[in-house]
Amino acid sequence: METLRIKTDGLTQQVLAAGPVDGPLVVLVHGFPELGISWRSQVKALGEAGYRALAPDMRGYGGTDRPDRREDYTILHLVGDMVDLVRSQGRDQAVVVGHDWGAPVAWHCALMRPDLFRAVAALSVPFQPRIPKGPPTLLMKALSKRLGLGEFYINQFQSADAHLEFEADVAGALRRGFYAYDGATPDDRRSTGFQPEGTTFLSAVPEDATLPPWMGEDHFAEYVAAFTASGLKGALDWYRCIDLNWTLTAAFQDRRIEVPAAFLVGDRDPVRVYAGQHEAGLKDRAPDLRNQVVLAGAGHWVQQERPDEVNAFLLGFLSRL
Repeated sequence: METLRIKTDGLTQQVLAAGPVDGPLVVLVHGFPELGISWRSQVKALGEAGYRALAPDMRGYGGTDRPDRREDYTILHLVGDMVDLVRSQGRDQAVVVGHDWGAPVAWHCALMRPDLFRAVAALSVPFQPRIPKGPPTLLMKALSKRLGLGEFYINQFQSADAHLEFEADVAGALRRGFYAYDGATPDDRRSTGFQPEGTTFLSAVPEDATLPPWMGEDHFAEYVAAFTASGLKGALDWYRCIDLNWTLTAAFQDRRIEVPAAFLVGDRDPVRVYAGQHEAGLKDRAPDLRNQVVLAGAGHWVQQERPDEVNAFLLGFLSRL
């Protein structure tokens, strides 16, 4: 594996890469609060299997550029960055894989540019269609009220200074975040995504939160160093563009994912509390869905918690394209 700096039309991207330069291209899109290194096991496995694997630090993260304006983090920018990355390699096709926030990016790559992204695989977050009644933050508030679990964290993240709590103690914030969504964390200590009154995404996590079993100190130090240097404003600006995304994607209302697709989620992933309802209808929205897996015992950080199973899932999907 190697770390590259690739200049695209919109920005300079830091990319973890492996595999023959002429191998079939696979782009891996991380989520929050992660980096391209969250795909290290997959980049290695794909490279060894003959694929050209690229895992960028996404816009606003790590070694990739961080625009200042909130409105520069829309889904159109994020998909555009992946289009530019593919083009920078002299390619006209790629498979896109996404996890967490990277899953909606991957789904929208396939939705908006099926000519370029010939297949899509997503982890943790199923495709969620645009709901005409939006905007999303209002629907999320209604969901919070209906479930009675407290305020939804994405609504809390809309605050212009929400990132400051993370930046005040980067190591502590990351430790709590990884712990709260990990499959090994006891049920009564894992997050639901909804915060009791008077708490935040971070303060609701127990103070004695530890690193997940799969997260070594050296690996954790990489995250801490990257987010200490970059801050988390850009990362949270992704969330602050959710309503703007809803406005910008009106032209894609009711459009389906037509390329081959695959989806995997851990059965202990807290995202299922608020997005799991979309798993049942995934085949209707992605008619060429070829594999849908619920991985027993796995939490949210599935490609790092259970790398061997995720590698087998991806390689199996790719081999049948």
